[in-house]
Amino acid sequence: MSFTGTLDKCKACDKTVYFVDLLSVDGITYHKACFRCSHCNGTLAMSSYSSMDGVLYCKPHFEQLFKESGNFSKNFQTSKIFN
Repeated sequence: MSFTGTLDKCKACDKTVYFVDLLSVDGITYHKACFRCSHCNGTLAMSSYSSMDGVLYCKPHFEQLFKESGNFSKNFQTSKIFN
């Protein structure tokens, strides 16, 4: 048996994503290793990340870059999963 990829490409690296490594966020496909903050390149968790205009941020950098400066539109997306 061989593993097959999905038809989806990772948004970050544009390579095929295999089911075992698939992470889908807001309908966008990533490799688990590619789900990173665009500012610090730190690995993000599904339970705590922010996104603006399709760009991913860790919570501290999202707040530093946008909330503290007030430089963001009301159309930003914040995702937090509660168990």
